[in-house]
Amino acid sequence: MDLGVLDEAALGDLAARVAGALVPGDVVVLSGPVGAGKTTFVRAAAPALGVGGRVTSPTYQFARGYEGKLDGRPVTVNHLDLYRLEGIEAPDVLEVDDYLGADAVTFIEWAEPALDALKDPTVVRLDHESPETRRVTITGPVAGRLC
Repeated sequence: MDLGVLDEAALGDLAARVAGALVPGDVVVLSGPVGAGKTTFVRAAAPALGVGGRVTSPTYQFARGYEGKLDGRPVTVNHLDLYRLEGIEAPDVLEVDDYLGADAVTFIEWAEPALDALKDPTVVRLDHESPETRRVTITGPVAGRLC
């Protein structure tokens, strides 16, 4: 689903809509070049998932977990950034399966090292259109729920 070109505010609104369509067990892969807004997307989605406090990039820790709520029930919101795993055997460094539980919603940036472990993820593709805008496409289960 091509959502067209969005400015930062519209991208934040979209992230909140995507968060509202998630169910426990969902995985959202965020794809795009450096600076396209992947972490910004997660920061905008987190409050809609009941996460309080600041959401930071997990680049140097690989993963961060937050406590949230989804439909009034507790849910773990995981945010993984696998950028530094390129060329490394991911299972040797990070047990991705530990973050894919049925009681969690997981966002993954730079997911290529873990794609084999992911079953039917939603993919949000962000591309630079201009310094202030991004072209956004969404494929996978959540795209069908947004219609």
